[in-house]
Amino acid sequence: MIENREALRSAAAAARQELDSYDCRILVCSGTGCIATGSQKIYEEFLKIAKDEPGVSVDFAPHDGNSHVGVKKTGCQGVCELGPLVRIQKGDRVTQYTKVKIEDCKEIFERSVRGDDVVESLFYSQKGVSYRSPDEIPFIAKQTRVVLENCGKFDAESFEEYLAGGGFTAFEKALFEMTPSEVVDVVDQSGLRGRGGGGFPTGRKWKQVAGQAEKERYIVCNGDEGDPGAFMDGSVMEGDPYKLIEGMMIAGYAVGSANGYIYVRAEYPMSVARLKHAIAELEKRHMLGDHILGTDFSFHMHINRGAGAFVCGEGSALTASIEGNRGMPRVKPPRTVEKGLWAKPTVLNNVETFANVPKIVLNGAQWYRTMGTEGTPGTKTFSLTGTIQNTGLIEVPMGTTLREIIFDIGGGLKDGGSFKAVQIGGPSGGCLTEEHLDVPLDFESIKKYGAIVGSGGLVVMDDHTCMVEVARFFMSFTQRESCGKCVPCREGTKRMLEILEKLLEAGESLRIWTAWRSWRRWLRAWRCAALEKVRRCRC
Repeated sequence: MIENREALRSAAAAARQELDSYDCRILVCSGTGCIATGSQKIYEEFLKIAKDEPGVSVDFAPHDGNSHVGVKKTGCQGVCELGPLVRIQKGDRVTQYTKVKIEDCKEIFERSVRGDDVVESLFYSQKGVSYRSPDEIPFIAKQTRVVLENCGKFDAESFEEYLAGGGFTAFEKALFEMTPSEVVDVVDQSGLRGRGGGGFPTGRKWKQVAGQAEKERYIVCNGDEGDPGAFMDGSVMEGDPYKLIEGMMIAGYAVGSANGYIYVRAEYPMSVARLKHAIAELEKRHMLGDHILGTDFSFHMHINRGAGAFVCGEGSALTASIEGNRGMPRVKPPRTVEKGLWAKPTVLNNVETFANVPKIVLNGAQWYRTMGTEGTPGTKTFSLTGTIQNTGLIEVPMGTTLREIIFDIGGGLKDGGSFKAVQIGGPSGGCLTEEHLDVPLDFESIKKYGAIVGSGGLVVMDDHTCMVEVARFFMSFTQRESCGKCVPCREGTKRMLEILEKLLEAGESLRIWTAWRSWRRWLRAWRCAALEKVRRCRC
């Protein structure tokens, strides 16, 4: 039980001491991507080897003079297509292994855990250069990680490791050293804008909720990440759930709310499991519930699973779904800040927005403004997918250009292909082409070209991509996911989809006709050549 501020600090000091006591830590990526390629079996194999090794202790607890080895399941380590990923940490030195197989575990343990050698064949290699440390890999080295800071470094399920890494220091500061209005002010002054798509100023939203006459208020996190190709919020929820919860607790204190809801889409079972585990761990230690740390502040967390409806990513549809009603958007006003969940004032932000809050409270508004642009400070997470050399999860300062993301971080296009376009912002977004490669990615700049930053999905396409097919795919998705409430959406998307399908059918017919004509020309030329050869023949 952590009953007061002194107990929290004592628990953090003990956790840091325990973390520092490890002789070596084996960090196995357990994000969804690596789990799909077999990292759970890799984790179990390392655990088995460590436990069978004489003189080795693997528990996060006081231990004797044995060698202390930690086998940990981390969140997404970033370079998703190279999984399963494993990091070996000895003091400040970290070795990154890629595409690890079961049969590699014993060699890694003998050479890199027991000894100080490496298995160079498992290093990340690019253009003939091998990289040992994850921070040396261009894909990671060129990023600025704030939201994803802990992913890949700590056990995603461990409260103690989150505490040892500085977790809940921001919540402690807010609770004991700041008034609620001061917390709202620092978030407002930081310039943090909602990372779910629209970019609405977060501090302004919090002020509007805090200023409502109604005293019963709610904090709601939108974890319904439904854009095709997007997996940023899911990676935060499964890789650093305590940071998200801490951000929501700070928001609850700032606006006077005692209840927080996380709405997670059904396709994220691991996010749900790890959030439930984190909430249970916090409740067990009295870090969630009534009179947290001996104060008058109480906060309770709840998880709601969505049914996979894309439309529930919209605020009013999301709150309707939590209430047990059909997830359908409603006309505004009233807005969510006035009448949101259960018709009460509601702070509704997405996962990435809340995950930014602890560092802002801890380091101050001016620190946050040192990153990004004047109008859009801070960083942004993106999922990088498509025909690109390095797919994965990235975080860069707002204002970074597409050229930097695609060619410097992403390593360019696969198989020497030529860049054609990138789809950004999900189904409601648009495509940016070669002429937009040097446009800074921030909310204002992108709007000028008919696209939006959105939640952060980037789908890269090469010169073999049919843009009409891309438009048809996203229109098909939009038409299928329409709630059907409004005629322009219900009927309009259907008609637009039909037009695109006819264009594709016409294009296919034209392709066949062109191929047939080419074949006829070739046959005619061959026949003429054959006849000419016969005429010239003198035998």
